[in-house]
Amino acid sequence: MLTKRELMAGSAAFGGLSLLGASSQAQTVDLLKMFVPAAPGGGWDQTARSLEAALRATKLVNGVQITNVPGAGGAVGLPQFLNQWKGQGNALMVAGMVMVGSLLANKSPLSLTQVTPIARLTGEAEALCVPQGSPFKTAMDFAQALKADPAKVPVAGGSAGGTDHILLGMIAKAMGVAPSKVSYVAFSGGGPATAALLGSQVAAGISGYGEFGEQIKAGKLRVLAVSSDKRIEGIDAPTLKEQGIDVELFNWRGVFAPPGVNDAQRNAMTAMIEKLAASKEWAEVCKRQEWTQITLTGPDYGKFIAEETTRIGGILKELGLA
Repeated sequence: MLTKRELMAGSAAFGGLSLLGASSQAQTVDLLKMFVPAAPGGGWDQTARSLEAALRATKLVNGVQITNVPGAGGAVGLPQFLNQWKGQGNALMVAGMVMVGSLLANKSPLSLTQVTPIARLTGEAEALCVPQGSPFKTAMDFAQALKADPAKVPVAGGSAGGTDHILLGMIAKAMGVAPSKVSYVAFSGGGPATAALLGSQVAAGISGYGEFGEQIKAGKLRVLAVSSDKRIEGIDAPTLKEQGIDVELFNWRGVFAPPGVNDAQRNAMTAMIEKLAASKEWAEVCKRQEWTQITLTGPDYGKFIAEETTRIGGILKELGLA
Protein backbone atom coordinates (compact mmCIF):
# COMPACT_ATOMS: atom_id res chain seq x y z
CA MET A 1 0.00 0.00 0.00
CA LEU A 2 1.56 3.29 -1.02
CA THR A 3 2.22 5.99 1.54
CA LYS A 4 2.01 9.67 0.64
CA ARG A 5 5.80 9.91 0.48
CA GLU A 6 6.04 7.06 -2.03
CA LEU A 7 3.26 8.53 -4.17
CA MET A 8 4.86 11.96 -4.21
CA ALA A 9 8.24 10.46 -5.08
CA GLY A 10 6.70 8.68 -8.07
CA SER A 11 5.01 11.88 -9.18
CA ALA A 12 8.24 13.83 -8.98
CA ALA A 13 10.12 11.21 -10.93
CA PHE A 14 7.69 10.84 -13.81
CA GLY A 15 4.84 13.35 -13.71
CA GLY A 16 6.77 16.51 -14.57
CA LEU A 17 8.44 14.99 -17.61
CA SER A 18 5.20 13.72 -19.08
CA LEU A 19 3.46 17.05 -18.53
CA LEU A 20 6.09 18.76 -20.63
CA GLY A 21 5.95 16.08 -23.26
CA ALA A 22 2.33 15.83 -24.40
CA SER A 23 0.30 18.75 -23.05
CA SER A 24 0.95 20.94 -26.08
CA GLN A 25 -0.71 18.31 -28.29
CA ALA A 26 -4.08 18.48 -26.49
CA GLN A 27 -7.07 19.34 -28.66
CA THR A 28 -10.61 20.17 -27.64
CA VAL A 29 -12.85 17.09 -27.31
CA ASP A 30 -16.39 17.64 -28.54
CA LEU A 31 -18.03 15.12 -26.17
CA LEU A 32 -16.17 13.32 -23.40
CA LYS A 33 -17.96 10.25 -22.02
CA MET A 34 -17.02 9.48 -18.40
CA PHE A 35 -17.81 6.13 -16.85
CA VAL A 36 -18.10 6.05 -13.05
CA PRO A 37 -18.37 2.49 -11.63
CA ALA A 38 -19.95 3.75 -8.39
CA ALA A 39 -23.06 5.52 -7.12
CA PRO A 40 -23.48 9.31 -7.26
CA GLY A 41 -22.04 11.15 -4.27
CA GLY A 42 -18.96 8.99 -3.69
CA GLY A 43 -15.29 9.74 -4.25
CA TRP A 44 -15.13 8.55 -7.86
CA ASP A 45 -18.29 10.47 -8.71
CA GLN A 46 -16.87 13.61 -7.06
CA THR A 47 -13.69 13.14 -9.08
CA ALA A 48 -15.63 12.77 -12.33
CA ARG A 49 -17.75 15.86 -11.71
CA SER A 50 -14.70 17.87 -10.62
CA LEU A 51 -12.95 16.76 -13.81
CA GLU A 52 -15.97 17.84 -15.82
CA ALA A 53 -15.98 21.32 -14.29
CA ALA A 54 -12.25 21.81 -14.75
CA LEU A 55 -12.20 20.44 -18.30
CA ARG A 56 -15.02 22.78 -19.30
CA ALA A 57 -13.32 25.74 -17.60
CA THR A 58 -10.07 25.06 -19.47
CA LYS A 59 -12.03 24.58 -22.73
CA LEU A 60 -10.49 21.14 -23.22
CA VAL A 61 -13.98 19.71 -23.78
CA ASN A 62 -17.22 21.12 -25.18
CA GLY A 63 -19.47 18.61 -23.42
CA VAL A 64 -19.33 15.79 -20.86
CA GLN A 65 -21.66 12.83 -20.36
CA ILE A 66 -21.33 10.93 -17.07
CA THR A 67 -22.63 7.37 -16.63
CA ASN A 68 -22.84 5.82 -13.12
CA VAL A 69 -22.88 2.03 -12.74
CA PRO A 70 -22.57 1.23 -9.00
CA GLY A 71 -21.82 -2.03 -7.25
CA ALA A 72 -19.07 -3.98 -5.46
CA GLY A 73 -16.38 -1.32 -5.66
CA GLY A 74 -16.36 -1.33 -9.45
CA ALA A 75 -16.66 -5.08 -9.93
CA VAL A 76 -20.16 -4.59 -11.40
CA GLY A 77 -19.23 -1.72 -13.71
CA LEU A 78 -15.85 -2.86 -14.99
CA PRO A 79 -17.19 -5.67 -17.23
CA GLN A 80 -19.51 -3.15 -18.90
CA PHE A 81 -16.65 -0.73 -19.51
CA LEU A 82 -14.45 -3.49 -20.88
CA ASN A 83 -17.08 -4.87 -23.24
CA GLN A 84 -19.58 -2.17 -24.16
CA TRP A 85 -17.16 0.78 -24.22
CA LYS A 86 -14.33 -1.03 -26.00
CA GLY A 87 -12.50 1.07 -28.58
CA GLN A 88 -14.27 4.35 -27.74
CA GLY A 89 -11.55 6.97 -28.02
CA ASN A 90 -13.58 9.71 -26.32
CA ALA A 91 -14.29 7.73 -23.13
CA LEU A 92 -12.64 7.65 -19.71
CA MET A 93 -13.35 5.61 -16.57
CA VAL A 94 -12.63 7.07 -13.13
CA ALA A 95 -11.29 4.49 -10.66
CA GLY A 96 -8.50 3.93 -8.19
CA MET A 97 -7.11 1.93 -5.33
CA VAL A 98 -10.59 0.96 -4.15
CA MET A 99 -11.26 -0.95 -7.36
CA VAL A 100 -7.96 -2.82 -7.17
CA GLY A 101 -8.86 -4.10 -3.70
CA SER A 102 -12.53 -4.74 -4.42
CA LEU A 103 -11.82 -6.83 -7.52
CA LEU A 104 -9.41 -8.97 -5.52
CA ALA A 105 -11.78 -9.26 -2.53
CA ASN A 106 -14.68 -10.23 -4.80
CA LYS A 107 -12.44 -12.77 -6.56
CA SER A 108 -13.21 -11.16 -9.90
CA PRO A 109 -11.41 -12.61 -12.92
CA LEU A 110 -10.94 -9.02 -14.13
CA SER A 111 -8.39 -6.38 -13.14
CA LEU A 112 -7.40 -2.80 -13.96
CA THR A 113 -4.53 -4.17 -16.01
CA GLN A 114 -7.14 -4.91 -18.73
CA VAL A 115 -8.06 -1.27 -19.38
CA THR A 116 -5.86 1.44 -20.94
CA PRO A 117 -4.05 3.49 -18.28
CA ILE A 118 -4.17 7.23 -18.94
CA ALA A 119 -3.26 9.07 -15.72
CA ARG A 120 -3.04 8.82 -11.96
CA LEU A 121 -4.39 12.15 -10.75
CA THR A 122 -4.91 12.56 -7.02
CA GLY A 123 -4.18 11.12 -3.61
CA GLU A 124 -6.27 11.51 -0.50
CA ALA A 125 -5.96 10.57 3.15
CA GLU A 126 -8.78 8.61 4.73
CA ALA A 127 -10.84 10.09 7.57
CA LEU A 128 -12.30 8.23 10.56
CA CYS A 129 -15.54 10.02 11.46
CA VAL A 130 -18.34 9.70 14.00
CA PRO A 131 -21.70 11.43 14.48
CA GLN A 132 -21.51 14.61 16.56
CA GLY A 133 -23.13 12.89 19.57
CA SER A 134 -20.82 9.86 19.57
CA PRO A 135 -19.21 8.80 22.87
CA PHE A 136 -15.89 8.41 21.02
CA LYS A 137 -13.84 11.58 21.53
CA THR A 138 -10.57 10.29 20.07
CA ALA A 139 -9.44 7.63 17.62
CA MET A 140 -7.98 5.70 20.53
CA ASP A 141 -11.44 5.65 22.19
CA PHE A 142 -12.75 4.06 19.01
CA ALA A 143 -9.81 1.65 18.77
CA GLN A 144 -10.18 0.53 22.41
CA ALA A 145 -13.90 -0.19 21.84
CA LEU A 146 -12.95 -2.12 18.71
CA LYS A 147 -10.45 -4.14 20.73
CA ALA A 148 -12.99 -4.85 23.50
CA ASP A 149 -15.73 -6.13 21.17
CA PRO A 150 -15.41 -5.49 17.40
CA ALA A 151 -18.93 -6.81 16.77
CA LYS A 152 -20.36 -3.88 18.75
CA VAL A 153 -18.54 -1.26 16.66
CA PRO A 154 -20.07 -1.37 13.16
CA VAL A 155 -18.25 0.87 10.69
CA ALA A 156 -19.63 2.20 7.40
CA GLY A 157 -17.50 2.58 4.30
CA GLY A 158 -17.23 1.81 0.62
CA SER A 159 -17.34 -1.60 -0.98
CA ALA A 160 -15.81 -4.67 0.67
CA GLY A 161 -12.08 -4.92 0.08
CA GLY A 162 -11.75 -1.24 -0.77
CA THR A 163 -9.58 1.40 0.89
CA ASP A 164 -12.02 2.03 3.74
CA HIS A 165 -12.25 -1.68 4.57
CA ILE A 166 -8.49 -2.07 4.37
CA LEU A 167 -7.94 0.84 6.77
CA LEU A 168 -10.36 -0.62 9.33
CA GLY A 169 -8.54 -3.95 9.06
CA MET A 170 -5.20 -2.22 9.58
CA ILE A 171 -6.51 -0.40 12.68
CA ALA A 172 -7.86 -3.68 14.05
CA LYS A 173 -4.56 -5.45 13.44
CA ALA A 174 -2.65 -2.62 15.14
CA MET A 175 -4.86 -3.14 18.21
CA GLY A 176 -4.32 -6.89 18.24
CA VAL A 177 -7.72 -7.75 16.74
CA ALA A 178 -8.10 -10.20 13.86
CA PRO A 179 -9.29 -8.12 10.88
CA SER A 180 -11.84 -10.79 10.01
CA LYS A 181 -13.62 -10.00 13.30
CA VAL A 182 -14.51 -6.39 12.46
CA SER A 183 -18.10 -5.37 11.73
CA TYR A 184 -17.82 -3.59 8.38
CA VAL A 185 -20.95 -2.32 6.60
CA ALA A 186 -20.19 -1.87 2.90
CA PHE A 187 -21.97 0.68 0.70
CA SER A 188 -21.70 1.32 -3.04
CA GLY A 189 -20.84 5.00 -2.58
CA GLY A 190 -20.03 7.75 -0.13
CA GLY A 191 -23.58 9.13 -0.15
CA PRO A 192 -25.28 6.04 1.35
CA ALA A 193 -22.41 5.53 3.81
CA THR A 194 -22.73 9.12 5.02
CA ALA A 195 -26.50 8.70 5.41
CA ALA A 196 -25.99 5.61 7.58
CA LEU A 197 -23.51 7.50 9.72
CA LEU A 198 -25.79 10.53 10.11
CA GLY A 199 -28.66 8.20 11.04
CA SER A 200 -26.52 6.54 13.75
CA GLN A 201 -27.01 3.16 12.08
CA VAL A 202 -23.27 2.60 12.55
CA ALA A 203 -20.76 3.65 15.20
CA ALA A 204 -18.29 5.26 12.80
CA GLY A 205 -17.48 5.79 9.15
CA ILE A 206 -14.30 5.63 7.11
CA SER A 207 -13.88 7.39 3.77
CA GLY A 208 -11.93 10.10 2.03
CA TYR A 209 -12.27 13.42 3.81
CA GLY A 210 -13.94 14.95 0.75
CA GLU A 211 -16.91 12.59 1.06
CA PHE A 212 -17.59 13.66 4.66
CA GLY A 213 -16.42 17.27 4.33
CA GLU A 214 -19.80 18.94 3.88
CA GLN A 215 -21.33 17.26 6.94
CA ILE A 216 -18.20 17.93 8.99
CA LYS A 217 -18.38 21.65 8.17
CA ALA A 218 -22.08 21.59 9.04
CA GLY A 219 -21.21 20.25 12.49
CA LYS A 220 -23.05 16.95 12.04
CA LEU A 221 -19.93 14.75 11.92
CA ARG A 222 -16.61 14.85 13.77
CA VAL A 223 -13.24 13.67 12.47
CA LEU A 224 -11.39 11.52 14.98
CA ALA A 225 -8.30 11.05 12.83
CA VAL A 226 -6.81 11.12 9.35
CA SER A 227 -4.71 8.29 7.91
CA SER A 228 -1.91 10.44 6.47
CA ASP A 229 1.69 10.56 7.63
CA LYS A 230 1.25 14.07 9.02
CA ARG A 231 -1.57 16.50 9.77
CA ILE A 232 -3.38 17.97 6.77
CA GLU A 233 -3.69 21.72 6.41
CA GLY A 234 -7.30 22.79 6.71
CA ILE A 235 -8.44 19.64 8.55
CA ASP A 236 -8.74 19.95 12.33
CA ALA A 237 -7.79 16.38 13.21
CA PRO A 238 -4.68 14.49 14.34
CA THR A 239 -3.28 11.48 12.54
CA LEU A 240 -3.84 7.93 13.70
CA LYS A 241 -0.14 7.65 14.52
CA GLU A 242 -0.29 10.71 16.78
CA GLN A 243 -2.90 8.89 18.86
CA GLY A 244 -0.84 5.74 19.27
CA ILE A 245 -2.32 3.73 16.37
CA ASP A 246 0.57 2.77 14.09
CA VAL A 247 -1.31 2.94 10.77
CA GLU A 248 -0.81 5.06 7.65
CA LEU A 249 -2.74 4.83 4.36
CA PHE A 250 -3.01 7.09 1.33
CA ASN A 251 -5.65 6.59 -1.35
CA TRP A 252 -5.22 7.37 -5.06
CA ARG A 253 -7.55 7.92 -8.03
CA GLY A 254 -6.99 8.07 -11.76
CA VAL A 255 -8.55 7.70 -15.20
CA PHE A 256 -8.48 4.92 -17.78
CA ALA A 257 -9.51 4.61 -21.41
CA PRO A 258 -11.31 1.47 -22.59
CA PRO A 259 -9.38 -1.43 -24.09
CA GLY A 260 -9.04 -1.38 -27.86
CA VAL A 261 -8.23 2.31 -28.33
CA ASN A 262 -5.45 3.05 -30.80
CA ASP A 263 -2.20 4.88 -30.06
CA ALA A 264 -3.48 8.20 -31.43
CA GLN A 265 -6.60 8.05 -29.24
CA ARG A 266 -4.59 7.10 -26.16
CA ASN A 267 -2.07 9.88 -26.77
CA ALA A 268 -4.82 12.46 -27.30
CA MET A 269 -6.52 11.52 -24.02
CA THR A 270 -3.20 11.57 -22.18
CA ALA A 271 -2.34 15.00 -23.60
CA MET A 272 -5.74 16.35 -22.55
CA ILE A 273 -5.40 15.11 -18.97
CA GLU A 274 -1.80 16.31 -18.71
CA LYS A 275 -2.81 19.80 -19.82
CA LEU A 276 -5.64 19.74 -17.27
CA ALA A 277 -3.27 18.59 -14.50
CA ALA A 278 -1.00 21.56 -15.21
CA SER A 279 -3.85 24.08 -15.09
CA LYS A 280 -4.69 26.52 -12.28
CA GLU A 281 -8.32 25.38 -12.52
CA TRP A 282 -7.41 21.82 -11.53
CA ALA A 283 -5.04 23.06 -8.82
CA GLU A 284 -7.94 25.02 -7.31
CA VAL A 285 -10.21 21.95 -7.43
CA CYS A 286 -7.62 19.81 -5.66
CA LYS A 287 -7.04 22.44 -2.97
CA ARG A 288 -10.77 22.77 -2.35
CA GLN A 289 -11.27 18.98 -2.14
CA GLU A 290 -8.16 18.40 0.01
CA TRP A 291 -6.64 16.24 -2.75
CA THR A 292 -2.91 15.98 -3.40
CA GLN A 293 -1.86 16.08 -7.05
CA ILE A 294 0.23 13.00 -7.90
CA THR A 295 0.14 13.04 -11.71
CA LEU A 296 1.63 9.98 -13.39
CA THR A 297 1.01 9.03 -17.03
CA GLY A 298 2.03 6.71 -19.83
CA PRO A 299 3.90 3.41 -19.37
CA ASP A 300 4.91 4.44 -15.85
CA TYR A 301 1.25 4.56 -14.82
CA GLY A 302 0.70 1.12 -16.34
CA LYS A 303 3.64 -0.23 -14.36
CA PHE A 304 2.27 1.39 -11.21
CA ILE A 305 -1.13 -0.31 -11.70
CA ALA A 306 0.50 -3.74 -12.10
CA GLU A 307 2.58 -3.23 -8.96
CA GLU A 308 -0.42 -1.98 -6.96
CA THR A 309 -2.45 -5.05 -7.96
CA THR A 310 0.27 -7.31 -6.59
CA ARG A 311 0.84 -5.18 -3.48
CA ILE A 312 -2.82 -4.87 -2.48
CA GLY A 313 -3.42 -8.56 -3.12
CA GLY A 314 -0.75 -9.38 -0.56
CA ILE A 315 -2.19 -6.97 2.01
CA LEU A 316 -5.73 -8.30 1.61
CA LYS A 317 -4.53 -11.86 2.19
CA GLU A 318 -2.55 -10.76 5.24
CA LEU A 319 -5.62 -8.99 6.65
CA GLY A 320 -7.96 -11.88 5.89
CA LEU A 321 -10.05 -9.83 3.43
CA ALA A 322 -9.51 -11.98 0.35
